[in-house]
Amino acid sequence: TQPVPTRRTLRLNRQGLLLLLMESSSIADKLPLLKTNAGPSDGDKWKDRLKEEYKVLIEYIKLNKAQDNEWFKIESNKEGTKWKGKCWYIYNMVKYEFDMQFEIPATYPQSPIEIELPELEGKTSKMYRGGKICLDIHFAPLWQSKVPSFGVAHALALALGPWLAAEVPYLVETGLVCTK
Repeated sequence: TQPVPTRRTLRLNRQGLLLLLMESSSIADKLPLLKTNAGPSDGDKWKDRLKEEYKVLIEYIKLNKAQDNEWFKIESNKEGTKWKGKCWYIYNMVKYEFDMQFEIPATYPQSPIEIELPELEGKTSKMYRGGKICLDIHFAPLWQSKVPSFGVAHALALALGPWLAAEVPYLVETGLVCTK
């Protein structure tokens, strides 16, 4: 994704957002697809899936570094069921950083992860209780069509990145988010 937009994509109109989403898709198209259809309760199959998840995340991080576009840090617990980290977005040359967390649902990968940005809870209508970002309309149908091929890296690239690009400028302009 392109959460740190170039000057040509930093527009708050629909055309700018559409361009940003097109750039996000091109990066996601370069990510390997996962093959193992397993969730946390599937024992050794989950371990295989988790290895695939890490490989795709490493590839995504490499792609972002190659484009000088690092925008998140993430780690999981030993079981790979709880993830946390930081994500950030640069708007008007100012970096806005947020805590990020999610748990892998029991029905994963049939159900997508629910990414939480707890400190933004209640600040935008595109968020649910607990600071979960809204993915229902745009990302969930795409995820469903790609089971079991999509994983954590795809959710970051196609859900969180575009969400930050759409919401952070609004939150800054309305004074709901300030620098730390």
